[in-house]
This record gives sequence, structure tokens and C-alpha cells, in this order.
Amino acid sequence: MARWPDGYAVRMLGSVDSTNSEAARIQRNLEAPTWIVAGMQTAGRGRRNRFWHSHSGNLFATLAMRARGSPGNVALRSFVAALALRDASKALAPGADIFSIKWPNDLLAGNRKFAGILLECDSGENVGCFVRIGFGVNIASAPGLEPSEADAFKATSFFDATGIYARPEDYLSELAAAYAERESQFQKAGFESIRKDWLMHAARLGETVRVNLPTESFSGVFESIDDAGRAVIDAARGRRLVAAADIFF
Repeated sequence: MARWPDGYAVRMLGSVDSTNSEAARIQRNLEAPTWIVAGMQTAGRGRRNRFWHSHSGNLFATLAMRARGSPGNVALRSFVAALALRDASKALAPGADIFSIKWPNDLLAGNRKFAGILLECDSGENVGCFVRIGFGVNIASAPGLEPSEADAFKATSFFDATGIYARPEDYLSELAAAYAERESQFQKAGFESIRKDWLMHAARLGETVRVNLPTESFSGVFESIDDAGRAVIDAARGRRLVAAADIFF
């Protein structure tokens, strides 16, 4: 099990509505970057306020921290977090070469999602932003593992994908250590270093994907991400830079 990183605190809760919501309630009183972890969530949520199924034995955690920089720069930590999540998964299943990152914020095992990230931030006086990076990891089980539902949701669990059972506390330790290392990389080497590493593990890079925006849908080749974290899509009408969307394979 990884050593807990210096300078990071942790708060363990039995049950909470959402670890991101709890982080928002207490963030102004935190003295250090703090992991908020719950055994159960009653109102877990993902991007666009979608409901996150919170099954017992899975990991529900939020890293709350202060960060300086523009909102766009702060938001790049979603890529830092995705790399850390992959690093932690590899540490727990070193022989499994199946983990990839789906833009913008999901971790896949093979072709199925087993973890997601939700980054939120609020501005604060003299501190830049209060950042909340939520992690939901299907460690022991996932919604929709029955054949019909699995095809619809494309979800799996770490256990089903690897055959390895990891305790949530072990996953947390690996994730916290990995995040601290990736945050240090981001601070010292900038986003370009993170971007290069992220692209090494990007799902469906160089392949045709379907992009769903609120007002349109289109297909194109997923070429890269740019220095703002936008997906670069070579579409029929030319290259498109996509800041936020749902991408399907």
C-alpha cells in the first residue's frame, strides 16, 4: 500500500449526500488539501448533475484544495486527476494493461467505464479558487452488470475487469499518493508535461468518435487535446476544438 503523501489531510465519513457537496460546505475552513471520503453517498452526482450510483464497497472521495491561476488553468487538474486515477489502478493491478482515459473525465477498463471524475471550483478572496475534485470508482461492483444493462451503460468494476479485490482504503492510499505526484508534476513542469502523458493513455486516439453537444452531434477523428484541454476533432467540415461534450465510440 502506498505511503500517505505529506501535506494532505483526510476526513472519513460513514455516509453523506455527496463528497463534493460536503467539500463545498467545509472548504473555506480547511488548512491543507484534504481528502473527504465516504462509505456511502445518498445523492452522488457526476457531470451535468447526473446521478452517480453509490454501491457499497466502492470508492467515493473528493480532494478539496486551494489553487491559484485562471479558472481555465485550474480546470486542467481534471487531466492531472485522470492520470493519477490510472496510476493508482495500475499500482493495484500491475499486470493488467487495460486502463485508458476517455476524454474528458472517465477511466476505462477495456471498453467499459469503471471510474469518473467531477471537478468543480469556486472563486475565493486571495486564494484563487477552491477546487473540488470528486472521484467515483466502481471497485467491487457497478450498476448494470446484467447483460442488457451492461450493454446500455457500458459499466464495469475494477474487480470484474481485473479479478483483483481492492479495499476502498487501499485504493484511496494509492490514489492520494499518485495525485500528489501528478500535482507536483503539474506545478513544476506545467500542463504540457501532463498533456503528453495523458495522450499516451487516451482512449480511441486517432479513431473516429461521435461528439454530442447540446445543439448538435457530429463524427470525426479524435486527433489530440490542445493546451487548453479541448478535444481536437477532425470532422467533415474541418477541425473542431471541443471544450465540453459527451463522446461515444
